[in-house]
Amino acid sequence: MTHRASDVQLRPFAGEPDFPRMAEVANASFAADGIAMVRTAGVMRADYAAMSSFDPVRSIVMAQIGDRLVGYARTWPFTTSEGFLVQPQVAFVHPDFRRRGVGTALLRCMEDHARQVAAAHPRATAWLHQAMVTEGERDRAHLLESSGYRVVRHFLEMERPTLEDIPDFALPPGFEARPVEPAHLRAIFDAHMEALRDHWGFAPPDPGDFEHWKAARTCQPHLWQVAWHAASNQVAGQVKPWIDAEQNATLGRRRGFTEFISVGKPWRRQGLARALVSRALHAQKAAGMDESALGVDGESAFNAARLYEACGFRIAKRNALYRKPVGPAPTA
Repeated sequence: MTHRASDVQLRPFAGEPDFPRMAEVANASFAADGIAMVRTAGVMRADYAAMSSFDPVRSIVMAQIGDRLVGYARTWPFTTSEGFLVQPQVAFVHPDFRRRGVGTALLRCMEDHARQVAAAHPRATAWLHQAMVTEGERDRAHLLESSGYRVVRHFLEMERPTLEDIPDFALPPGFEARPVEPAHLRAIFDAHMEALRDHWGFAPPDPGDFEHWKAARTCQPHLWQVAWHAASNQVAGQVKPWIDAEQNATLGRRRGFTEFISVGKPWRRQGLARALVSRALHAQKAAGMDESALGVDGESAFNAARLYEACGFRIAKRNALYRKPVGPAPTA
């Protein structure tokens, strides 16, 4: 059956009853776009609960045709260190209902919401829509480009298909790795935020972000590798790997993620990052994993991708970050 754009009905997020149907739409979308991911209602529920700066009633829109959920989108705001008010959006349309006005309706709703939010922040230095598009999301890329979005940055997905032959890079002199204790969490969080301050697109943390970070399912301190500068007793660098056990079971794999990597400015270019990545890979292997993956800014001024290649990672996908100015100019 062919559906017209006029058949699409948009409604607010209804809470708990929507999660199973959202998972169905997302999984069909992943399969169509070649994304090796599966969502469950339980994982979505946990992820949404851990999000900060996010109002589910106002920031999620559901698209239905008749009684069937065929797509959904969500957005959330953050402010970069340059004062840009950025409003990313993610959207999924079931492949059976693409190119029939569903994606366009969701995009327009997200943009309308973004303009309302921007109007409440007249002192921002710029107001921007944003969307990350993976290499296989051709329909999404076409919609954004036809709506005036342009690629501003590329991000790489990198994979290490085996955890054999992990290079053993030693910590440089003057640093020591310590097991993470609950009393360390605040220092680790603050050190990571400070280290990222000069990275592209950095957004300073909002009130409550520390608590949400601790509650997220990616917070797995038993795997973390944190280096302390012995003389100053400060957190100098960190790699915070995590394992998605449910995703691994669903996809029949044993993959860890080597993520949340940073080195403080005073301690860079001493080999600290690669030593911590090596330790993180060993931690994942000890936890039963046999592969690892990470994401990285493909245009990083710190040549991060080259460092990860030295640790055995290879580029798997090249993804694009799109932006578009929010217009017309917001007013108070």
